[in-house]
Amino acid sequence: MYADLQSFVAALESSGELVRVTEPVSPVLEITQIADLVSKSRAPGEPSAAARACDPRHALLGGPALLFEKVEGSKFPLLINAYGSYRRMEMALGCAAGQPRAGAGSGGFDAIGAIIGELVKPEPPRGLGEALGKARQFAPLLKIGPKRTGGKALSQQVVRQGSQIDLTRLPILRCWPHDGDFYALGYPANVNDDVANLGHPEIDPDDWHKRYRGRYITLAGIHTIHADDAGEDKPKSHNIGMYRVQLLGKDRVAMHWHMHHDGAAHWRSWKRKKQDMPIAIALGGESVLPYAATAPLPPGISELLMGGFLNNGGIRLTRGKTVPLWVPANAEMIIEGYVSHEAGFIGYDPREESHGELGPGAVFEGPFGDHTGFYSMPDRYPIVKVTAVTRRERPIYPTTVVGLPPQEDYYLGKATERLFLPLLKVLIPDIIDYDLPMFGAFHNCAVLQIAKHYPLHARRVMHAVWGAGQMAWTKSIFVVGDDVQLHDHRAVLHAAAKLCDPTRDLELVNGPLDILDHAAPRLAAGGKIGFDCTRAWPGEEVNGIAVGDTPRDLPSDSRLAALAFGLRGVEGVRNAAQPEDAPGWFVIEVDRGLGEPENVGLGRRILDGLLEVLRGERVHRVPPFIVAVGRGVNVHKAGDALFHWLANMDPTRDLITPDESGVPALAFDATPKTPGDIFGGQPVRAWPPVLEMTEEIDTLVRSRWRDYGLDPAALEREGPPQPPKEEPEILEGAGGPAG
Repeated sequence: MYADLQSFVAALESSGELVRVTEPVSPVLEITQIADLVSKSRAPGEPSAAARACDPRHALLGGPALLFEKVEGSKFPLLINAYGSYRRMEMALGCAAGQPRAGAGSGGFDAIGAIIGELVKPEPPRGLGEALGKARQFAPLLKIGPKRTGGKALSQQVVRQGSQIDLTRLPILRCWPHDGDFYALGYPANVNDDVANLGHPEIDPDDWHKRYRGRYITLAGIHTIHADDAGEDKPKSHNIGMYRVQLLGKDRVAMHWHMHHDGAAHWRSWKRKKQDMPIAIALGGESVLPYAATAPLPPGISELLMGGFLNNGGIRLTRGKTVPLWVPANAEMIIEGYVSHEAGFIGYDPREESHGELGPGAVFEGPFGDHTGFYSMPDRYPIVKVTAVTRRERPIYPTTVVGLPPQEDYYLGKATERLFLPLLKVLIPDIIDYDLPMFGAFHNCAVLQIAKHYPLHARRVMHAVWGAGQMAWTKSIFVVGDDVQLHDHRAVLHAAAKLCDPTRDLELVNGPLDILDHAAPRLAAGGKIGFDCTRAWPGEEVNGIAVGDTPRDLPSDSRLAALAFGLRGVEGVRNAAQPEDAPGWFVIEVDRGLGEPENVGLGRRILDGLLEVLRGERVHRVPPFIVAVGRGVNVHKAGDALFHWLANMDPTRDLITPDESGVPALAFDATPKTPGDIFGGQPVRAWPPVLEMTEEIDTLVRSRWRDYGLDPAALEREGPPQPPKEEPEILEGAGGPAG
């Protein structure tokens, strides 16, 4: 771990993990496309053995960190992809090879997880020796609290207030083509016409739209306190979140946070008191801070404490210049201001007749290309009036881009997976390990491993996870036994196909979902699905279906090829196949894209037709999982197909069960949808486009690649390297008969 961003950058450069780009580049789309291509290439250095064991398919990806020295319209250099590989994340947290927290084992995030595991062990000491050992173990925790200091901090070497504030001088990115352009997604263009102080007094509105529309701060720690702590010298509610912040004007930004997050809860507390909320938007600081801001901590545990623990010493804070908050003293920049309490809540859609007024203190914010790989749709969010911008003399502006994985946020999320395993095991001791696969974009899928001890044990664990902190938003859960290679996604999908009987081993529930789940029939609420992929035991005769000792035989390759060949002749079908590395999963590419009401129900009709053909067939001739996806999805690539399956389906609307079809298979309509696709009383909300860069920008970036000084090999990669296709030992010899 490093005391500030500048020392972290120096360490990255000296270790070969950073490339300086000296060519002038635009913050409007160009930097995004460069970072996106780089992030999917091989990283310069190798990570810990622990990272390679827990993520064998993606552990070597990430490309280098990039420091752009000449960003158009700004004098500040821009850093991106600093956390975009396992090794760089390990360096940031102090657990890379040769660092203090790497430990004597395989190092990496698991080394920090082991420390956390020891601290949260519930066993009391059995004697004086153990008590003294515990005391020594806990002693370092005494110094992890924040260090509040007086005097001038590094983050306040330069202070701008009042008319001196001009946020357009920062190299804030527009990441994706439709960011901030709600009109392009079918919303009225005049929604924000009555909002004051948008744009810039010295910039023509048309020029503003072209150059500054949809630019977002994306890697800042957002510091807030609860209104009840106003006036407290050491507010216990001090929270750091990481939320996107949209540039609106010279001294105005929009604050976007999800209703479930602490920052939003703090804002509601100030709103109840009819007072604007003080806020500090901090960029840079100790290398552990971006991770600490994203960590899913239990209620009452401050991110400052988590940061201090990871930093092996308290985070240095100083008084804000214009807000009653403590702010990071070692940051590169701090944007201070007040969030309007007058803004209304989310759920505002100006296309609806009953939408009413946008209201004071609010702006129609978005859309924004999000970590889901889709645009998150626009909505009403509060405006921040900026009161000060403080910075170092020569700061670096840190940022990130999110989109189709892997991106920088993937490695932040995998750090959480490993660091929080010990805490998850305290909450749910049944869990041996878990995995958050890339195709699930974190909130859409979790794979859990247990040692099964009694009937329906897997279902108990599913429900425990659906009630556990931020994992409660997980849409799908696969539970496997201790004889399955958890971090090998092919092994997990194979176990699901062989051991999860679609007529018996499925758990369907309703519950809260991530607010970004566009397939949910209602905002942040919809269906969840659990797959029991453990070996069935007596007592698990759910729905009266008997259990047996033999795993399901799967269709042969020739059988699947015949099904695919027949389907390609069906109107509305473009392709069909069993994806590589997904045995037992059969995917159909349907000729349906975004916003095509003329194709309402096409995916379901094609599935119904196939199920009619399969009705009465012997089990070994039927794929247990059948998924219809939209136009352009690669049905041969498991990662691509499963990503779109999870993103574009809700189990309460888009699942065809064996009870409905009479076929021992689960069929999912994961095609893009329009409001006419209502089924089972479950509606369809606004459907976003998948993220895609413009051809113009892609061509520009590829033509300038050598000028940037970047490795040409990054342009040649089609995707992450694939490991050898080997059957898991547990399931060897269980293939289905030919024909």
